[in-house]
Formats: sequence, C-alpha cells, structure tokens
Amino acid sequence: MLPIEEVRSRFPALHRRENGREVAYLDGPGGTQMPQIVIDAMASVLEDGISNLGGGYGASIAADEVTASGRKAMADFLNADPGEIVFGQNMTSLTFALSRALAGTWNPGDAIVVTSLDHDANYTPWVRAAEEHGVEVRLAKFDSTTGVLDPEAIIDLLDDRVRLVAVCLASNALGTLVDIPPISAAAHERGAVVFVDAVHAGPHVSIDVETLGCDFLAVSAYKFFGPHIGILYGRLEHLAELDAYKVRPAPSDPPGKWETGTQSFESIAAVTAAVDYIAGLGGSGDTRRASLLRAHENISVHETSLSRQFLAGIGQLSKVRLSGVPEAGDRRVSTFAIGVDGYHPGDAAQRLLANGLYVWSGHYYAVKAMAELGVLDEGGLVRIGFVHYNTSQEVDRVLDTLAAL
Repeated sequence: MLPIEEVRSRFPALHRRENGREVAYLDGPGGTQMPQIVIDAMASVLEDGISNLGGGYGASIAADEVTASGRKAMADFLNADPGEIVFGQNMTSLTFALSRALAGTWNPGDAIVVTSLDHDANYTPWVRAAEEHGVEVRLAKFDSTTGVLDPEAIIDLLDDRVRLVAVCLASNALGTLVDIPPISAAAHERGAVVFVDAVHAGPHVSIDVETLGCDFLAVSAYKFFGPHIGILYGRLEHLAELDAYKVRPAPSDPPGKWETGTQSFESIAAVTAAVDYIAGLGGSGDTRRASLLRAHENISVHETSLSRQFLAGIGQLSKVRLSGVPEAGDRRVSTFAIGVDGYHPGDAAQRLLANGLYVWSGHYYAVKAMAELGVLDEGGLVRIGFVHYNTSQEVDRVLDTLAAL
C-alpha cells in the first residue's frame, strides 16, 4: 500500500490552490506532475554546467555519464538493453522518424495494420508513410460497446503481405489495456514487426518488452512523473539494420544514429530520477527492476481502489454515461471517458474545472476512437484520469460535482 500523504508531499505542484482550495490534478492522461527529486535532477545539470557529448573534458564527460545513466534507467524500466534505448523530443517525433525509416523497406502491395483505439501519434505517422509508398492500410476496430480491442481483430487482418502492426498497450482515451503478446506472436509468424505505443501505460503498469514480444515501443517521460522527452525502444538488430535519417557526422551505430541533434541532457537526467522515484515506491531491492515491479504492484492496488470508488459512484448517477470497460481490474487502467446527459462535454468539463478539478474534454487526439463511439462531432467526451498521487477525497469531489450536474 502507498503512504499517500507522504507520496503527495514529494510533489510541489499538488499544493496548488485556486479559489481558496487545492486543485485536483485529474489530467494525468495528458501529463503528470513531477516530484521534487526530478525537478532537482533537471536543475542540477543546468546549475553544474553541461557540454555536448564526446568532448573529453569535465562538462562533456558529465553529458556522457548522464546519457548512459538515462539509457540504463530506461532499460530497467522496460526490461531492455541500454543499447536499445533512444531519446528524442517526444513520442510523436520519434514515431515519425521510425515510420520514415521502416517505410523505406516497404514495397507497393505490402500492407500495415493500425487500430481505431490508438492515439493519432500511432496512426497518422504509419498511414502517411503507407500512402507515400503505395502500401495498403488495414484498420482493426475495437468493440465500441465494451471499449475492448480483441487481439483477434488484428490477427484476422494478418497475412504475408503485412509488414507492420501498430497498436497501443493502453488507450489514452478509454483506459483499455490491450493483450499484446498474442498479437506479437501472430505478426512475427507472418514476418511483420510490431510497434507498441505504451505512452499511456507508463504510469500505471509494469512494461516488459520481452513479455510483450514487440519490436519497437515508445513511451513519454512526462506521463510517468518525468520531463517532456520521448523514449523509443527498438530491438538492437532492427536499430542496427534500418537506415536512419541522420546527418553524416552522427554516429553510425545505435542508439546514437537515431538521436538527431543534441539531446536535452537535463531532461535525460530527470528521466533517471523519475525511474528512481517510481522504483522507490517499491522499497529497496536487489535490483532497480525488482523494485520497479513491486512499485507497480503497489500503484495498481491504489489505482484500482480509486477506480472502484469512481465506478461505483457514477453507477449511482443515471445521467452519467461511461464509455469503455465498466469495471476496475486487469482490462483497464484508471482513465475514464464519460458523458453527462444534457451537457456538452466542454460545458461539463468547465463545471468540474470551476471546482478545481483538472480534467479534459474533446477527443484527446484519439480521433478514430471518438468517431467509432459516435461522439466526435458532438464534442467528444470528458476524460478523468487518476494516478498514484490522487486520493479518495479527490474522487469524492468529482462524484459530488457530477451529482450536482
């Protein structure tokens, strides 16, 4: 169990006040807050001084060490090798870069599979690349009544022409978790590679690229209490063999050949601090990975409790409609998309915001998902997300405001 008040004391932003009361950050799906340890890590790099890589002098050696530490931290976070970790501006830019490189191996008549559940950053980069190379795009749809994407919806679209499957681990709109291993196994049987968008899963569940069986996976540190920076995992053989778009003096070997230009060393230092913060929630252990696994168990217990409280509460409100999995547990994370009868989503969100409850409304870049739910042209839905620093009292505040609506 998490010592919630002690946890919250580590986050300066959680004490923000508006209109005489503390705000509740329920916008974690759009970006989480930072603990002080992460803020300090960023600041210390800037205060101590940093230079570019490979200079052989103090500040440059510090940049080498910061980068190596960041790769090791993310390797532990994803159960990967440090040489398989690539840093970039954000998940979207990394995905566009990889899509361009992968598309160079495609031929007219090939096909890719994307899904209607995904954030547009795991849809448009692949569709654009396919269109430019005469490659067929196949769309796997989720069940709009349950919010679940059955692996068979993807597997049924596979044949020997498919070169790529792009799928999310967790939906940023509905909170749905997707069962990735059978998708990876089936795709590999047909010679396709698998790209997983794990951005939304990052703060909620333990990610293991070996268990998932994927070839590539992307996360964003600002979704798991870190800075605004993206991280790409790629199997070493793929990163080595693919032709990366880079300038001539850049490294020829991975992961460096995939990192265009100078990286944000202060952000990479903060990534290490964010991973260590999460690991600390699992207590001391033999390895950082072991502590991370225990930490995610503790996080899951807390977030599942909040989810059950929220779902039970809205179950008593006849005018509140939930889209997605209707129970807490293994099929979802603690992100919820709702509609309130009689209110435009933007108006309902404004009522929550007026009570210091930070939420989102709209499509949150899950354009295909909102279209499939039939709400895209109606303003989308209201998204409410809980992470491990949220409290039972904050859930009550949400439910009280919804009840008033």
